[in-house]
Amino acid sequence: MARERIQKVIANAGVASRRGAEDLVRAGRVTVDGQPAGLGQQVDPNEQRVEVDGRLLPRPTGPRSYWALNKPAGVVSTVRDRHAQRTVMEYLPPDARRSTRLYPVGRLDEDSEGLLLFTDDGAWADLLLHPRYGVEREYFVGLDRSVTKQQKLALRNGVELEEGLGRVDHLDDVTPAQVRTLMLLLEPPYPELRWYRVVLAQGWKRQIRRMFDGVGMPVRRLVRIRVGSLKLTDLRFGEARPLTHHEVTQLASCARKATTTRPHMQAPPTPVVGPAPADQGTLDP
Repeated sequence: MARERIQKVIANAGVASRRGAEDLVRAGRVTVDGQPAGLGQQVDPNEQRVEVDGRLLPRPTGPRSYWALNKPAGVVSTVRDRHAQRTVMEYLPPDARRSTRLYPVGRLDEDSEGLLLFTDDGAWADLLLHPRYGVEREYFVGLDRSVTKQQKLALRNGVELEEGLGRVDHLDDVTPAQVRTLMLLLEPPYPELRWYRVVLAQGWKRQIRRMFDGVGMPVRRLVRIRVGSLKLTDLRFGEARPLTHHEVTQLASCARKATTTRPHMQAPPTPVVGPAPADQGTLDP
């Protein structure tokens, strides 16, 4: 096969998303023929020995898997963590964990809840994660008190963060009916909070919490209710299900639509999605 960048090869093997693969290379956890790999290095996995953490890079076989989970609070969004009591992987069915190399598409921090996606398809995960594709994420944010007009204006205009100017694409009040629907999806208790709907396309680490902290409004509860075209509508807290073929392709198309509304972004490649197996999803993050 033709040589490809090391991070793309790792992503295609289902070990991590392309951005996650870049982190693995930077951390010195990837070797090529026994030598530390460099970011952007061109490799041919059929001719060279590529290892991650001392293990030979697996070759993708069979159909890809795509899952959604309604993540409870108090659970870390990693495949394994020796310091954590529970990880999100424990909420997936045992057969899914055994038969594939699933990993979370992006993260929800330990205290946050809601929609979290999983896959073993690195190229597809990259469509949802990379900032250049601008795939939206929607959240319900629970606060102790109402946001003032000045605070709303500051959040919409941008809050200075380490990565740059953090902005919300939308910030709206949540209706009582929407709150009642949300409570059906969440784990109790249900403290009396003032809820807001926030839409982001940037997706930096703990961005919403840091932005609201920046305007003096600490977040009490944070729930992701949508990624791209997929909404959290049918999963109770702690429940997981495979995604349908339609959901997978719709999510991938969100990246293409986002680039058409943001001219400075590079158009993403068209993912190849096979038919879904009977007991698993086929594309979801």
